[in-house]
Amino acid sequence: MLSVQRMTPFFTSQEDFRLRLVFAYQYFSIIKGGEVFQFVPSEGKEIVINMKSLQVENLGEVFVFQRGNRFIRLPLYQLLLISDLHMHLTTILEGALDLEMEMPEVVTLEAVGIIEQLEADNRLRMIDYALETNNVNLFSELTEGLQEN
Repeated sequence: MLSVQRMTPFFTSQEDFRLRLVFAYQYFSIIKGGEVFQFVPSEGKEIVINMKSLQVENLGEVFVFQRGNRFIRLPLYQLLLISDLHMHLTTILEGALDLEMEMPEVVTLEAVGIIEQLEADNRLRMIDYALETNNVNLFSELTEGLQEN
């Protein structure tokens, strides 16, 4: 397994709902077998994240790491699978989300609406259950809650 030693974007930009993280020399390094390999921007050099779904979009991008005359070429999807890259991306995203992002508020409001609807549907099912089982106490408790709302 690989571990990411350092992962600091050299440049970050946001276009619509995509966050681009561009990496350069000395800003990205991994540890494999106790040895540190430095990122070399010879092929892939950026990670594109969809801020709506929080998914990496360019999984085929190939990242190259070097130690002396040895090179490791890893597609981004493989780097995500065999390393702790997710933790580092999460830290970067938390910083990016603190910036002026409208999407989290919209998503939060939508989630709250869905939860409220599910709770209301569940309450109606519980009322039906109370009627079916002749549970007067449960029925009274559930209908009192409806009158308050």
